[in-house]
Amino acid sequence: MPSCSPDCCLLRAMEIVKIFSEDGMCKVVEIPADMTVRHLCQLLVYKSHCVDDNSWALVEHHPLLGLERCLEDHERVVQVQASMSSDSRFLFRKNYAKYEFFRNPLTFFPDHMVAWCQENDHKIPPSQLLQNFLSPSTCPEIQGYLYMKDMGRKSWKKVYMFLRRSGLYCSAKGTSKEPRYLQLLADLEDNNIFTVITGKKQHGAPTDYTFCFKLNKAIGETKELRMLCAEDEQSRTCWMTAFRIFKYGIILYQNYKQRKALLSHFSAPVRSVSENSLVAMDFSGRIGRVIDNPIEAQSAALEEGHMWRKRNRVNALGSHSPLHQASLNSVIHIAQLWFYGRITREESHRIIHQQGQVDGLFLLRVSQSNPKAFVLTLCHHQKIKHFQILPCEEDGQVFFSLDDGETKFTDLIQLVEFYQLNRGVLPCKLKHPCTVVAL
Repeated sequence: MPSCSPDCCLLRAMEIVKIFSEDGMCKVVEIPADMTVRHLCQLLVYKSHCVDDNSWALVEHHPLLGLERCLEDHERVVQVQASMSSDSRFLFRKNYAKYEFFRNPLTFFPDHMVAWCQENDHKIPPSQLLQNFLSPSTCPEIQGYLYMKDMGRKSWKKVYMFLRRSGLYCSAKGTSKEPRYLQLLADLEDNNIFTVITGKKQHGAPTDYTFCFKLNKAIGETKELRMLCAEDEQSRTCWMTAFRIFKYGIILYQNYKQRKALLSHFSAPVRSVSENSLVAMDFSGRIGRVIDNPIEAQSAALEEGHMWRKRNRVNALGSHSPLHQASLNSVIHIAQLWFYGRITREESHRIIHQQGQVDGLFLLRVSQSNPKAFVLTLCHHQKIKHFQILPCEEDGQVFFSLDDGETKFTDLIQLVEFYQLNRGVLPCKLKHPCTVVAL
């Protein structure tokens, strides 16, 4: 029997994978059979010439079932693809919240849902809470009411449930934890957890916060899904995050640390994310000096920004014409990653939700009610808020403001840059722009 050459074995070990972006465009890549999600994301970042800011993710999307989940960094792409139906696809998108629970666990695990917190009078430091979740020797438990859809039927009922390392259980008698009243609904090892994006429309869910358990080997079978529905987004996030931690444990923390290490060693930062590392300088004299007075520093920053834009207008347009300046101000934002043009409020909600719902996640869009105005859509405490940006005229020049003219900006880029450094009238600073990559 003839032996295979090394080249032949190498060819057999490669697989074809299709990756879709949010705009429906597709990129076909050939990858090794053992390539992980983390390495594929790095490859896509490199091929798409986008910045690797530790927030890109690969999403398993099932359009007919209305399901999707963010794959874990250590999962093997080809192995996941083998369990997907023909209509399913991989999406490459931002997910700022993938490891956010490591940085702010109390936001993800409210006291009333963590049995261990209840037993310890809520006096649990965040580090200890995470340690107990990650340690295999401790037994934390998530508890609370969920709506559950009857298998093979359209009706939903409200049931008290418990999520443990061994699986998801419901109680047949109120909130009782006695073993004789507990029924195992789904074990963690053989299931994956998905966000249901069409819960109300497709499954008649009582709220918008639907998720489900799906058997790893089940392909396109609605009857194999264990459909659940929470009262609010925080509750759904808690159940889904706890499932990930219980299923993968310390592997998740290792994934998180590897991403941070890779980012710090191999990626050159575009801009420091720490405002403390920036100082205001005055170079008008023979030597530079640090501006200590915060009022003087802010005035200098605004003047520098104004001069920068003035110089760029002259270079770009070759004229000081007010008409040309106004034209530039009205379109300068179009190429920015955070500007989404004329989309609906519902569409902005969908985009914010898909990219993580962390504090400071934002986008700008054209107002539907006022075509001359814009809307800042911002996420804070897992709630999405909208702030109208209105044009205002002063001395023949048009400015933009979201606080009724108290703070005015010559263009939307200046407005966004200001609120990235200053909270102002907003509930938090602008931190993470919603981004769509073109593959």
